[in-house]
Amino acid sequence: MKIEKVITGLLDENCYVLKKNGTCLVIDPGDDYAKIKEVVGDDKVLAVLLTHSHFDHIGAIRNFLTKRSVKILKKSSVEEQVYQIGDFTVQVIYTPGHSKDSITFYFKDEKVMFVGDFIFKESIGRCDLPGGSESEMQESIQKLKTYPKNLTLYPGHGDSTTLEYELAHNLYLR
Repeated sequence: MKIEKVITGLLDENCYVLKKNGTCLVIDPGDDYAKIKEVVGDDKVLAVLLTHSHFDHIGAIRNFLTKRSVKILKKSSVEEQVYQIGDFTVQVIYTPGHSKDSITFYFKDEKVMFVGDFIFKESIGRCDLPGGSESEMQESIQKLKTYPKNLTLYPGHGDSTTLEYELAHNLYLR
């Protein structure tokens, strides 16, 4: 699986395009649809995955809603389970704290997680916004700690990191 990052919008949100065998998934299409479409290229978009519904993560979603063959995966439409989307296998994990609808997308075979604004390099997402909860964030962090330490975490803003690095350097995960 090839992972390409597209930085979008005023808040430098990370949109990810995951490619495999001429198909792709788009995670958090924040804004700048033209930039996202350029990275998608001729690949067929199978689904758009939303880690949460804050404006900076969903700005270009309307451009994908017009395509009936594109599935939209968000908390209100998925269960906490494994999904097969074309050649992609993804596990949905509920990770509230930053927002009530925060979810993480785990690609076990590739050892990667797309965590939205749940975890950042050496930090976590804000819990003081509407729908945020420090106690739910702590529960989500405890859940994250049960996964393999060699995972790469792709956040909604900033640089990617690993779970192992975060366990050693992120004050909130200690």
